[in-house]
Amino acid sequence: MLQNLTDKVVLITGASSGIGAATGRQLAAAGAKVALTARSADKLAALAGELGDAAVSIPGDVTDGADVARIVSETLARFGRIDALLANAGVYIPGQFTEGDPEAFAGLMDVNINGVLRCVHAVLPAMQAQRSGDIIVSSSISGFVDIHWEPVYSASKHAIQGFVHTLRRQVAGDGIRVGAVAPGMVANELWGITDEDEIAGYVARHEAIRSDDVAQAILFMLAQPAHVTIRDLVILPQNQDI
Repeated sequence: MLQNLTDKVVLITGASSGIGAATGRQLAAAGAKVALTARSADKLAALAGELGDAAVSIPGDVTDGADVARIVSETLARFGRIDALLANAGVYIPGQFTEGDPEAFAGLMDVNINGVLRCVHAVLPAMQAQRSGDIIVSSSISGFVDIHWEPVYSASKHAIQGFVHTLRRQVAGDGIRVGAVAPGMVANELWGITDEDEIAGYVARHEAIRSDDVAQAILFMLAQPAHVTIRDLVILPQNQDI
């Protein structure tokens, strides 16, 4: 039997758009409480206003350790606990490696890998103290498949998969579950797709999924009974050739 998510407290990074925003909306609709964080303060505040008392907006940057500590502290001060972390903040850079900017590559790694490590490290003490918790990391199919048109992004997601699989075993005895959701192409802002007609076209051709589809998968992972861990959930468009 699936768990009821009512009153569960979920901290979501990268919550101002895309998968993070969609997950925040679906969790609030399911009765959960959400702490929303991202660098885009205006978008974050608008989403929190839309969700009402179920949400709190805490602008911050996952590449800043002090910011991460503050985000977790403010979440605990507002809600008293953190039942789940969705480590979702991410940067996407495709293209030929030789034509890219090494500084941009380093920035991607800081968000996609170090940002996850900072956030997970910050929430674990509270979860260990309460002997329960969920950590879900937004990964990618490129964490499972070596995708040649996005080598740096793919490298970051391979690292995330290794972290998820090993951390899961370290904290299993604390009653904490760790898993990754790994989408294929998602028609959203991360991929530069914002026009609703364009999104609808990708979906109609079964070439991309929506942020809402991934959010639904995340809620499914969180709602599993306590003895069940979904370590990896790969979710692809039906017609993506990968």
